[in-house]
Amino acid sequence: MTDEPRDGSGESGPDPDPPGAARPADGPPGGDDSGTPHDGSHHDGSHHDRGRHGGARHDAAHDDGPGAAASRLTGRAAVAERRLSAALAEVTLDGGQVVMVKRGDAPGAVCAEAAGLAWLAEARAVRVPAVRGHDAHRLVIDRVAEGRPDARAALRFGRDLAALHAAGAPAFGAPPPGGPEEAYIGRAPMRNVPGDDWPSWYAAHRVLPYLRRAVDEGVLRPAEAAEIEGVLERLPDLAGPAEPPARLHGDLWNGNVLWGADGRVWLIDPAAHGGHRETDLAMLHLFGCPHLDRVLAGYQEAAPLADGWRDRIGLHQLFPLLVHAVLFGRGYAEQALAAARGAPA
Repeated sequence: MTDEPRDGSGESGPDPDPPGAARPADGPPGGDDSGTPHDGSHHDGSHHDRGRHGGARHDAAHDDGPGAAASRLTGRAAVAERRLSAALAEVTLDGGQVVMVKRGDAPGAVCAEAAGLAWLAEARAVRVPAVRGHDAHRLVIDRVAEGRPDARAALRFGRDLAALHAAGAPAFGAPPPGGPEEAYIGRAPMRNVPGDDWPSWYAAHRVLPYLRRAVDEGVLRPAEAAEIEGVLERLPDLAGPAEPPARLHGDLWNGNVLWGADGRVWLIDPAAHGGHRETDLAMLHLFGCPHLDRVLAGYQEAAPLADGWRDRIGLHQLFPLLVHAVLFGRGYAEQALAAARGAPA
């Protein structure tokens, strides 16, 4: 969740800001300060054979350039490359195919992203860029040409997002198959530890770790943290009707939503896990999204939300806001406190 330049790959390395984190007016939530721009390309979601493209045996080669990495991981010669940032490059392969090559240096970051893309693609709902190869430090995905937002694509995106969520997950906090427990939202650590019920899992494994860090780092006062803890104690009564775990993108701010030239919406840079479906929608609200009213109309048409869902948006935004507070300071801490104070009585 960062506000890096878009490069057509839609892939950014682990974001410098945590996924879901609230960003100032000049940027999105926990984007990807990893240095990957988002400009029109997305992943399609197919997971390449790790025996051929992945694995620790390539660790020694993680310092090769993007063209060499693309060639090594796809088995095709690179004929041109264009660096978009320190961590992202566009590479043209022999035959004309254009791919995005993204570098991720945090342990497990590339594995988590590749597994997340594959898991989202498996649902055959929202489109994601195809993974063409990866190892411990490099991810190669298809470049997707970007178009312009429009109401028709937004309506379809809402329906597709509902279908993605309905594909489900084994548990709240479950990582994608093959994905690590120690994952990331942007560049911020995010543990995927399975839990049985959403309120207790969300409090223990999403909000509280960053609430404690915010206090330890001085961006939130102990008395303010106590207010948020009070809301977490009431979460079982505030969370609405129990729902099964949904298959979440996990970092669904506007910067990770690509409006393709094909008239479809593509998603990039997931922090995928099993969670509550209202969390993805709350992220779309946090930083805005073109034609959000049409996205919600399509979603409600396909899978109506439980009564009172709008009143719960702030609860689902606590995690990204606290992540941003730790990364970017007091302004996000104040937003998290406002969200807690706005919780239903």
